[in-house]
Amino acid sequence: MGSHPLTKVRVIGSGLIGTSIALGLVQKGVMVQMVDADLNAQALATDLVGGVEIIEPELVIFALPTPLLPLVIGREFELNPNSTFMDVGSVKAEVLQHIEAISGLATKFLPTHPMAGRELGGARAARADLFQGRSWVLTPDAATDPAAKSLVLQLISMLGAVAIELSAADHDSAVARVSHLPQIVASLMAKQLIGAAPEWMELAGPGLRDTTRIAASDEGLWKEIIYANRSEISQLLIQLETDLKLMIQSLAEPAAIAALLAAGRTGRALIPGKHGGVAREYTYLPIVIDDKPGQLAAIFNECAVMNVNVEDLSIEHSPGQLSALITLALSEGDAGKLADHLSSIGWNVHPIRN
Repeated sequence: MGSHPLTKVRVIGSGLIGTSIALGLVQKGVMVQMVDADLNAQALATDLVGGVEIIEPELVIFALPTPLLPLVIGREFELNPNSTFMDVGSVKAEVLQHIEAISGLATKFLPTHPMAGRELGGARAARADLFQGRSWVLTPDAATDPAAKSLVLQLISMLGAVAIELSAADHDSAVARVSHLPQIVASLMAKQLIGAAPEWMELAGPGLRDTTRIAASDEGLWKEIIYANRSEISQLLIQLETDLKLMIQSLAEPAAIAALLAAGRTGRALIPGKHGGVAREYTYLPIVIDDKPGQLAAIFNECAVMNVNVEDLSIEHSPGQLSALITLALSEGDAGKLADHLSSIGWNVHPIRN
């Protein structure tokens, strides 16, 4: 991709996204410098990344809230007039306004947005593989230097993401529907749990956990995102309000309830994979363990012995219960190998499922 390989990058912002980008780049041999106004955050990210001091970076990445861009882009452009610049913010129309305010910057600045994240924030939650298989939107325009675009595409490819080009307006409309509205709905749904009797919460299963997972996200970050994209989000909330009223009106009509639920199933089927990425196919291995210290660690020791990689896990356990169900997500081959091994040494392994 690009006529010159990417070798030197400065990341302004040491949060989840900025540090994850840096971790992925250093694995590819790129030198990365971490910069943050919070010196503690910068120190943690630098230690994790092995960051170095860089003179004349080829690429400067702004991984900080969009409203803070005016505080840093002018200085960075003045210090590094030959660099390419990009941001990774969740809303793009506002970024264009900041770029256009600085003469000569538009040709060298490419707004982007990686469609990846976690409900956890900060450098401590960063992962080098955060962008693997995920969509990464870029919004170039006629003024964008082809060399700058080529460098950004090179970075996206190095991090294992899939580049998608949209206009800034289309991007903001799209993320309002697939990212911002789900965050609002999850948060408002979780809010309804406040005041519930503690014993009621013991009934919570995977459905509640799945639908409210992102409600644990940082409200400080999300208030900025929602405010910046308020015009797009407003229309979607009005549509949702209409559907909620329709459901209320339909509560005495089973057929009408079913029609609304069926429409939801139709919408769900349109999702190709999490955050638009390539869906990962896992095989699930259920194991019942005793409720005593060291059981989970012992299972992971056996995973290491068998050289199998656990992609994810879930734990189902109720207070007072003498056992717990651990479900490991693995590749099909690893699941079969681990199931045979654990069964042979006495673990209570149940049939694997897809």
